[in-house]
Amino acid sequence: MKMGKIIVTAFITLDGVIQAPGLPDEDRDGGFESGGWTQRYPDPLVDQRTTRSVMEAEALLIGRRTYELFASYWPGADPQDPRTAQLNSQPKYVASRTLQAAGWNNSTLLRGNVTEQVAQLKERHDHISIWGSSQLIATLLPAGLIDEFVLMTYPIVLGGGKRLFNNATPLGLELIDTTTAETGVVISTYQRA
Repeated sequence: MKMGKIIVTAFITLDGVIQAPGLPDEDRDGGFESGGWTQRYPDPLVDQRTTRSVMEAEALLIGRRTYELFASYWPGADPQDPRTAQLNSQPKYVASRTLQAAGWNNSTLLRGNVTEQVAQLKERHDHISIWGSSQLIATLLPAGLIDEFVLMTYPIVLGGGKRLFNNATPLGLELIDTTTAETGVVISTYQRA
């Protein structure tokens, strides 16, 4: 049976933080005060890569906090941005123990055993994208369900915040592509070794 891939695309600092890259008030969990840290590094190459990640995905898999952020922005986003139509139309799967409803177009709540449900999603979709969603990633990594990482590593150290590989089980990765933007952001694609 052919299995699809789950690809994590993440904005990440040199010290591994992925919390609140876009907006100052995006995620203040744990007293995080450094939200919006990507804003100092606008770069067309990063924009091109993020657009490519969105456009290549057949489905979106995210946690509650990322879902709420995306659902508050993308339904009313600029229709000229190609990501708008893609994100609004594609199937979206939301892993949450607390969300009662997922009203954004084509959204489905995942309840119960998330790893079993995500394994089934890999049988139905060729390319599933994860953005943000640090708790979901931490759940899926030990189950071997994540196949690839597209990491946009920013030349900044924050010292605290939610990390991509926080308490992760050992994981071997193979670098399959890398490029450096003029701002010093390193865009690297890794697959499981």
